[in-house]
Amino acid sequence: MLVRIWNAVLAVLLALVAALVIAFAGVRLIGLTPYAVLSGSMEPELPVGSLIYVRAVDPSEVVVGDTITFKLESGTLVTHEVYEIDAAAREFKTHGIANVDSQGNISPDAAPVPWSSLIGTVVACVPLLGYVNAFVTQPPGVFMVIAGVAVVIGVSIVLELLSMRTPDKRVSETPAPKHMR
Repeated sequence: MLVRIWNAVLAVLLALVAALVIAFAGVRLIGLTPYAVLSGSMEPELPVGSLIYVRAVDPSEVVVGDTITFKLESGTLVTHEVYEIDAAAREFKTHGIANVDSQGNISPDAAPVPWSSLIGTVVACVPLLGYVNAFVTQPPGVFMVIAGVAVVIGVSIVLELLSMRTPDKRVSETPAPKHMR
């Protein structure tokens, strides 16, 4: 009975792990890159803790209203909405929709974004999954995942050893076929 319960728990854990692997890494096979949303500048459209999926696009394909991810000179990644495009200067003007001034107007970003800094456009957002991604990709989370895997392997080994020691009553109670007696 204990082994059946453990097998059910293990099946659920494996399904969960498979889903997370697809969400965090598998999407790269179809050209998407996942990023965790760490600030509230795009709320409520992209809530803090969400996992966004960004697809690389040619800068000329971006239109006003698109949400783009780009890299600042400092190396920081930012995801904001495009409110104006200067094709001659090859720049986007962006803003975080939650960054408002005292009159309630959305404040533009301090500097335009050069087309060369574009990473891509946001195509999907999964709330809260960014927290999980951030956790399992940083040292405390990595260590906990490794410890969890070790516990699962350890419990599986102990249960297997216990099932080897305990004879299966059903086998001993079933009479052998007549030709084998």
